[in-house]
Amino acid sequence: MAGVLQRFEQRLEGAVTGAFARAFRSAVQPVEIAAALQREVDNSAHILSRERMLVPNDFTVELSPPDFERLNPFSSTLADELSTLVKEHVTEQRYTMAGTFAISFKKAGDLSTGRFRVRSKTTAAVTPVAGQRMTETAVRSSNVVIEVNGMKHPLDPPGVVIGRGNEADLKIDDPGISRRHAQIKIHQSGTETTVTVVDLDSTNGVVLNGHRVSTAVVADGSEIRLGNTVIVIRLTEVA
Repeated sequence: MAGVLQRFEQRLEGAVTGAFARAFRSAVQPVEIAAALQREVDNSAHILSRERMLVPNDFTVELSPPDFERLNPFSSTLADELSTLVKEHVTEQRYTMAGTFAISFKKAGDLSTGRFRVRSKTTAAVTPVAGQRMTETAVRSSNVVIEVNGMKHPLDPPGVVIGRGNEADLKIDDPGISRRHAQIKIHQSGTETTVTVVDLDSTNGVVLNGHRVSTAVVADGSEIRLGNTVIVIRLTEVA
């Protein structure tokens, strides 16, 4: 850990200007944020298998209003160096990330100068169904929509196969998801639409609203957990 932090400080010294140094003279120090990110990674790691541990890949650093204002002009440079630091730490510890690394800075009114918080989450990269229209119009005109990591995917009958492999219709780069993990089936009879989720003999199973299932009907607002990813089902009546 010390080696990664030392390399971070050396890179930062070569990348920033005197104005950057002055901005942090009486505020939160970049190395403090770097150390906190490392701790967050370590504390959030959980076991996927005997040799694989999953860690978060999406981080938010919350700063006091004064610190945020001082940092904001240099946030891009600092974010790049923090990104390098976290990736080095992940590599050294042989951790696994579910998706692309992301870091952002946010103003928090309840924090005083020099104080900060680090929040993290695991956000897997999602590849939409080939040829699928992802516009707001397409979402509004579909009566079956799934939400994955903030993205809305309208679905049409007969549904989609979800997995980590290229053979899946909707690909989620989550190491806890099998190559062909689950299928969401859409059945339409007249004006009625029925949606079911089916486990395709996955390694980690399908959890619907907190209960493991092999096949089950889903309702509006149902949450399906595949690996470390939660999929929310939205069912609406299209006029």
